[in-house]
Amino acid sequence: MPEIILATFNAKYIHAAFGLRYLMANLGPLRERAMLVECVTTDSAVDVAERLLALGPRVVGLGVYIWNARQSAELVALLKRLAPEVVVVVGGPEVSYEIDEQPICQAADYVIAGEADLAFRELCEALLGDQRPSTRIIYAPLPPLEALELPYDLYTGEDLAHRVVYVEASRGCPFRCEFCLSSLDIPVRKLPLEPFLAAMGRLLARGLRHFKFVDRTFNLDLKVSAAILNFFLDRYEPGLFLHFEMIPDRLPTALREIIARFPPGALQFEVGIQTFDEATSARISRRQDLDKLSANLDFLRAHTGVHVHADLIAGLPGEPLEVFAQGFDRLVALGPHEIQVGILKRLRGTPIVRHTAPFGMIYDPEPPYALLSNDLMGFSTMQRLRRFSMVWDRVVNSGNFKRTAPLIWRGLDPSTPSRSPFDAFLAWSDWLALQAGRAHGIALLRLAGLLFEYLTAQRDLDPAALAPLLLADYQQGGRSDIPAFLRDHLPEPDPRPAQRPDRAASLPPRQQRHR
Repeated sequence: MPEIILATFNAKYIHAAFGLRYLMANLGPLRERAMLVECVTTDSAVDVAERLLALGPRVVGLGVYIWNARQSAELVALLKRLAPEVVVVVGGPEVSYEIDEQPICQAADYVIAGEADLAFRELCEALLGDQRPSTRIIYAPLPPLEALELPYDLYTGEDLAHRVVYVEASRGCPFRCEFCLSSLDIPVRKLPLEPFLAAMGRLLARGLRHFKFVDRTFNLDLKVSAAILNFFLDRYEPGLFLHFEMIPDRLPTALREIIARFPPGALQFEVGIQTFDEATSARISRRQDLDKLSANLDFLRAHTGVHVHADLIAGLPGEPLEVFAQGFDRLVALGPHEIQVGILKRLRGTPIVRHTAPFGMIYDPEPPYALLSNDLMGFSTMQRLRRFSMVWDRVVNSGNFKRTAPLIWRGLDPSTPSRSPFDAFLAWSDWLALQAGRAHGIALLRLAGLLFEYLTAQRDLDPAALAPLLLADYQQGGRSDIPAFLRDHLPEPDPRPAQRPDRAASLPPRQQRHR
């Protein structure tokens, strides 16, 4: 029976707990006395408490994040009621700041604030040696990364086959964007490159093909970036997929040349743009060269096979709706495969709080602490933007409607001037919510039917010209049926058998649909 349990609630089963594996890897001799228990946020706290207590632990370490804060608080309260002798330790970003205000921190026996890779082991050594520290809140110093045991050998065969495998070559961020916790994590620290690449080689040898790098600024150190990219390029096999977060205005020629050598779909870059408004950028302490950013996105789309995922944030202090809309339209024109519209959140500890009073920022008090309104965007506007984000993700980002979604703002005739993508899609999102009574959880068949109705009845597009495009979108995932609402508008069926989608590359489904 384990004396130490490391546990957390993952958002979904496919999300492996990277932080817990780091803690487990660095327990030293205590590792043999520990167990990893991963749950999901749909699990009830009482069932998880039963599962943990049945193992008879002396120490339970719980990883707390914005997505599992509520379930974690319920679990800690239950554990202390049912088994007060079990020492409960909480750590993670959600409990590393504003500690005194949080009931979960009051209920737990110990709170480790900051990077707990080594601090958790030291605490467990004391607890299992019957020497309980008198200080409940432990502020962990930044661990020297060269002293850490890497966690990658702890990924199981099931993890490699069915879950997202997270890796990191560095920690920290050089920027001070006030909405982001990484702005508090300065300077950037790099893990020793040779042991890291050796661990990546072992993962490749075990069959892993999808790697998600969590580095906040992968392309900050160009020498390291090039070494990692060349490492994977030299070992490329069909199906390899690498996800990186990149600084959008830093892409020199040497790095461009390496990136362009990867086959289409092998690389995905998450590009955090957040705003195109220079005044807003200055207000939130964000530095970026918009001209270089635009040139780099143009290059990635025109000369590489990189799948580009770009982020914007709605609700930033001092940015009105019309300015956000202009930035969104500018980003659409740059052609990323996906645009993630995020709603501003007031993460615990971030400096964005200094704008609360001057800009009338009202946030949801419950995780994920999303903005409800500010002095320029009222509650109803923010609700419309939330629906916009959900519908954009379902209709455009998903790749399910890559032929028909652009018709919302472009129309069928290329010579017809396009409308503002933001204005046109907001109108569609509003209409969809009115017709369906919601903006999420709409089955694909019904969504396709509503899109056909909107484009023909509200946008006056020719049903006969639209129907083949929408059918191709609907069937691209391997479906063979013809929706009833399209049948009267289609030409005679082709007697040749339909071609199956090309899935030989084994890329994630969302990226496959964008190809």
